[in-house]
Amino acid sequence: MSKMPIVEVINFGDELLVGIRENSHLTYLGEQLARYGLPIHRSRVITDEASEIKRAFLDAWQHSDIVITTGGLGPTADDMTRENIAEALGAKLVFDAEIEALILARFKVLGRRMAAHHLKQCYRFAEGEVLHNERGTAPGLAYRSEGKILIMLPGPTHELTPMFEKQAVPMLQAMGVLSNEEAYVQLRTCGSGESTVEETMQPIVKAHPELTVAYCVHYGIVDVRLSPREGRMCMDQLKAIAHEARVLLGEDFVCFGHCSLATVVFHELRALDRTLAIAESCTGGMLCDAFTNLSGASKVFVGGVVCYCNDVKVSQVGVPESILEQHGAVSPECAVAMASGIAERLSSDYGLSVTGFAGPDGGNEQNPVGTIHLGYHSPVGVWCKTVRYTGGRLDVKARAVHAALDWMRRKLRKYKVEEFLCCGERD
Repeated sequence: MSKMPIVEVINFGDELLVGIRENSHLTYLGEQLARYGLPIHRSRVITDEASEIKRAFLDAWQHSDIVITTGGLGPTADDMTRENIAEALGAKLVFDAEIEALILARFKVLGRRMAAHHLKQCYRFAEGEVLHNERGTAPGLAYRSEGKILIMLPGPTHELTPMFEKQAVPMLQAMGVLSNEEAYVQLRTCGSGESTVEETMQPIVKAHPELTVAYCVHYGIVDVRLSPREGRMCMDQLKAIAHEARVLLGEDFVCFGHCSLATVVFHELRALDRTLAIAESCTGGMLCDAFTNLSGASKVFVGGVVCYCNDVKVSQVGVPESILEQHGAVSPECAVAMASGIAERLSSDYGLSVTGFAGPDGGNEQNPVGTIHLGYHSPVGVWCKTVRYTGGRLDVKARAVHAALDWMRRKLRKYKVEEFLCCGERD
């Protein structure tokens, strides 16, 4: 394709329209495709009704170069995307014995018998390709005709994600539709708002008019994406400018790319050969979850306690009752006691804690709703930090987790610098 292909995504499923399931596929596919320089132009969510499937697909097929669908490939009666799109295209579906063998093998591993209705998943386009499903029974499908490309993906996220990244992306790259390298360089920052980051970036923007700068904000993190305007810059030049930007961003710079804050903290602790334990209250396990999402986290993360009520803070974390009586559960003193207590109880080098009022109820004059106290215990001292956020309960909780991780990231990097300087003096 000599011109930029027009891409459309169609998400099929009644459950998306009635709010049973969140449509996260569009966000995911948009991010993945943009990473390789292929933005989505249009999207739509369509019911499982046969006439609507055909109408929506034919319209997309007429006006787009690449159509990506999600959902409707399973074994149930309402999974009719494959059949309806084949009819709309006038394309023949054929039974594939290899798909049947894979489904049978999967059921054997699960110790279950394959029901007859699963056989509908064994049909593919006669002139198309099969995308293997490593986490489910419904294979994805690919079809090409008259310079257009159709990619059909299953609905469950845990099935769609590896299929798209391991099979669809390489296929599109082999066709020359997607770039083999990322189309932009991303700098992840945390600690300053979007307007502050944008102001910091102004010297870079003014010095490089051939550069496009985009900002993406989520819960205290600001991603800065640098890309060439109309392709007038090679990737090496882009990376050089990104390193200039890193210097300007200072301590707010987290990493290049898409690593989570927990991943950065994990690598810092691994480099120090130290361990971490967590005590959290208002975040309800979200901070621990950030680490257990990482493969190999047990090398650093020893465990945590969700101490939501005061009795658990005392019995499981070791917070003195006197601190709760004098200062309350939402206080700097309690946060420090939680961090030190969990480090002692779980024999870790570092302790991190969160306590606060996530809202919408609670709070007082000293600690209004949105007040979060963070505690940090380390081999060289104990600290507390207080932050305040507005927004809904889930927003406050997510921002509190990022604040705790970012604070620890900064502390660990400062500690490494100080340790290096001390070693240098001894030498």
